[in-house]
Amino acid sequence: MKIGIVGAGNIGGTLARHFAQAGHEVAVSNSRGPETLQDLVAELGERARAVTPPEAVAFGEVVVVSVPFGRYRELPREGAEGKIVIDTNNYYPNRDGHFEELDSDRTTSSELLQAQMKGARVVKAFNAIYWARLRDLGRPAGDPERIGIPISGDDEKAKRVVAGLVGEIGFEAVDAGNLAEGGRKHQPGTPVYTADLRAAELREKLQEN
Repeated sequence: MKIGIVGAGNIGGTLARHFAQAGHEVAVSNSRGPETLQDLVAELGERARAVTPPEAVAFGEVVVVSVPFGRYRELPREGAEGKIVIDTNNYYPNRDGHFEELDSDRTTSSELLQAQMKGARVVKAFNAIYWARLRDLGRPAGDPERIGIPISGDDEKAKRVVAGLVGEIGFEAVDAGNLAEGGRKHQPGTPVYTADLRAAELREKLQEN
């Protein structure tokens, strides 16, 4: 599968490594330009390339967005139509500035991203795990200690694709529901956020909320 990654920081870079190791083609981008990503691309090997954010969106069948939420309006508005976009972001007012519509809980950060990237099939995932644990704690399929990754979205087929990717890199996807209600269940401040729960425990916690 071709996977474009917008944002090559801790989460984006970790996912790039995992996906390349799993055999996917990866196009990595950041706000500073492809020339700043040469070391990462060299590490990832022949399946990786450094590109601009619009090129990453154009390249990927799946696009990972892993930029500070406060900069979401800088993401390409065109080119994501029909594509699966994995939203790894969280809203942190101290970092991102205040968004009244989020502070009042009228909407969610993922829904704002959905509006920005027109026609994308957004799935929220990888936002509730600390990056070093995402790097280190993957386990084989069938391992009862496998950590669950909550995912939420409005497109069931897109969620199945994302769940498959989660499984490939050593975790188990747990469906939290749709983008609005489900996404609220695994955002910062919830019981499952950075809790590193086994999949069965995570499923129970999500059902409680």
